[in-house]
Amino acid sequence: MGETSTRTAEGDGAAAGGESTVTVVVAALANLGIAAAKAVAGAVSGSSAMLSEAAHSVADTVTELMLLVSLKSAERPADEDHPLGYGGARYVWALLASVATFVGGGVFAVYDGVHTLTHGHEPGDPLLSYVVLGVAFLLEGYSLRTGLKQARGAAARFDVRVGRYLRHTPDTAVKAVVMEDSAALAGLVLAAGGLLGGQLTGSGVWDGVASLTIGVLLVYVAWVLGRANADLLIGRPLPRPVRERVRAELLADPHVVDVLELTTLLQGPDEALVAAKVNFRDVSTAAEVEQACDRIARRVRERFPAVRRVYLDPTPGPR
Repeated sequence: MGETSTRTAEGDGAAAGGESTVTVVVAALANLGIAAAKAVAGAVSGSSAMLSEAAHSVADTVTELMLLVSLKSAERPADEDHPLGYGGARYVWALLASVATFVGGGVFAVYDGVHTLTHGHEPGDPLLSYVVLGVAFLLEGYSLRTGLKQARGAAARFDVRVGRYLRHTPDTAVKAVVMEDSAALAGLVLAAGGLLGGQLTGSGVWDGVASLTIGVLLVYVAWVLGRANADLLIGRPLPRPVRERVRAELLADPHVVDVLELTTLLQGPDEALVAAKVNFRDVSTAAEVEQACDRIARRVRERFPAVRRVYLDPTPGPR
């Protein structure tokens, strides 16, 4: 029974991981083509905002490649050197991906915007840029739709709203794709506004302001994603309502008097650890305590498929 539960949890995790991989691949392919088109359009039009958007797409492509590496690294099974598995590798690579967004996209866009505002430039023909922005908007919209579809499905399984799921989910790959694609769509609108402002006024100030705003937006996205991954690397527990249900499962066993200490740890999007100091009845025999520990562990894994490891420490209560 316990083995079946564990295999089911691993199967659910593999399915979710495969879905995340598809989401990231779609985003990476979209951004790769968009980056090349934006770079050409920026060179032809001389638009600072378009060049910033090209850097944005390059940074997003690098980010998605790192997320792919993170997904594959986390799939490795536990071994003697890493007995708790490689789930944390996902967050290391995702943290590096947020740094790439910050440096490759945000810093470049801010620099380019400031340079345009201080040195100025003559706006070129924006026609090609408008075409590229329109195509990019469609591709980014499709990529965002893929990410949101996965997020909605996961939110429905947990019976929470999509916004709450994205704020708290340990699946930072999906969170990164949704946030970066949303920022990309906003950046495209800003770039179009800069081009239009320059076309109507003949001033490059609008283009510089658009580039600067795109840079600030990317820095914000990088900060949010970096903080989320840092929290998970440091160690984040299961949500409080889930912890309370886990505690209730432990207390439901007839041999358990009290749960003295409960520790939970998220090790990946579909992988968690539960450890507890449990006060068993003094009249329970050693055999009954052993059987209770095995029974409780199986029940917790069945009730919470994401929990892969359950460690119970029989501990006497306060006298």
